[in-house]
Amino acid sequence: DTLSVSENTSPPVRAVYLTAEILGLQLERIHMSLMNEDQLRPEFVKLNPQHTVPTLDDDGKIIWDSHAIMIYLVTKYSKDRSLYPEDPFTRAVIHQKQHFDSGLAFPAFIRIVVSFRNR
Repeated sequence: DTLSVSENTSPPVRAVYLTAEILGLQLERIHMSLMNEDQLRPEFVKLNPQHTVPTLDDDGKIIWDSHAIMIYLVTKYSKDRSLYPEDPFTRAVIHQKQHFDSGLAFPAFIRIVVSFRNR
């Protein structure tokens, strides 16, 4: 399999790298400069209409959002189920921990940034 991921140094991208490393996967890293608006290039928007990173290309199967990518990698490439057990409650706890950033941390961060910006 050829796995490539659009990358920068954001925490979501690093989470995908750590997951791949735990699984022993090699990712082709394609650098994306958000400051240069690489994510808005037509060829990238064609792959990912949300133009976000990370974006994973697994032999033409395109997935974006770090949470979805990590679950996909663990489900497809893990040799056992220790990282993503079958038990629904255990999976729910994993999802709860995964989505801490989007459900609590990121909205708080945005409120702080907006408050400084509006000064």
